Amino acid sequence: MADVEQGSAVPSGSAGVGSAPSGGAEPVNGTAQFVSTAEGTALAYGSLVLMALLPIFFGALRSVGCCKSKNSSDMPETITSRDAARFPIIASCTLFGLYLFFKVKLAFARNSSGHVSGMTISINNGTVNPSSMFQIFSEEYINLLLSVYFFVLGILALSHTMSPFMNRIFPTSLPNKQYQLLFTQGSGENKEEIVNYEFDTKDLVCLGISSVVGVWYLLKKHWIANNVFGLAFALNGVELLHLNNVSTGCILLGGLFVYDVFWVFGTNVMVTVAKSFEAPIKLVFPRDLLERGLEASNFAMLGLGDIVIPGIFIALLLRFDVSLKKNTQTYFCTSFLAYIFGLGLTMFVMHTFKHAQVRRFSVFFVCGTRSI
Repeated sequence: MADVEQGSAVPSGSAGVGSAPSGGAEPVNGTAQFVSTAEGTALAYGSLVLMALLPIFFGALRSVGCCKSKNSSDMPETITSRDAARFPIIASCTLFGLYLFFKVKLAFARNSSGHVSGMTISINNGTVNPSSMFQIFSEEYINLLLSVYFFVLGILALSHTMSPFMNRIFPTSLPNKQYQLLFTQGSGENKEEIVNYEFDTKDLVCLGISSVVGVWYLLKKHWIANNVFGLAFALNGVELLHLNNVSTGCILLGGLFVYDVFWVFGTNVMVTVAKSFEAPIKLVFPRDLLERGLEASNFAMLGLGDIVIPGIFIALLLRFDVSLKKNTQTYFCTSFLAYIFGLGLTMFVMHTFKHAQVRRFSVFFVCGTRSI
């Protein structure tokens, strides 16, 4: 997902964004609109860059050992060139479908007797009498459904992220019992395994901690809980999604570059969905943190797609470095630095022109490492 410029005057727990004015406070709906300082803006952008680099770096390192794991839950998903070519098309259909869910409304026309005489579909509400409008899919219920969905996914992703750290800090004096979750279909020779998941006491502790964060996110939608889940999603994506070769990575990155350019600059679809979509699919950081503390509400944000998609390419180059057995990480370090440069350059352009930017154009600096 492309980045969307910072939000103003949104509730503390909201992930919504909007545009902020460039100078002093102006009244909005009778209240003063807060404008962040230069220090707050620099802190927000710097924090987003740091949060983007952490899952890429650690996810890439974990992806090296991921291939050697015998646990079915840790097995990577390989992306082929065919998958990469279809991904921008599937992503476009999904994005536009969400846009229709949030924006399409039915307008009923009534005759002189008050009966409904016709019906039209409206996307722009400005030309239709609001009293005659009926939204097919309520934004509130859609976000509630998505919140529950990402609540479950977030708990599982955060548990998987915490597992290696729990293995190191778990007291040896406590018993670590082994468990197995097995679902089969059929009987006898026709028995087929559907789910075969092995876990232990450490995993249950991780699941309990993750559940606390999940309940916090579900009830409060606080930006810190959003970021915890977002970082977990990003790290798991970089670790478990593997490109089969560099050509596939270039196809994927090039296709998504075109996807971003069209949906960000050609339409308002990307920005509209980002503002309406209440889910931990983006990292946010308040620009007014210095003034308002944890209750800050003027957010800058970065979509997880701008972390995971370049990240799986960088992780591929690290695995290639390891396969060379030269004790050097030339390709990884070069691509990682290129990503930092591209990310910083895009933030500068976004801040200068006050418009959502396509961060994935930085991937062309990454793809350039192929010729080194």
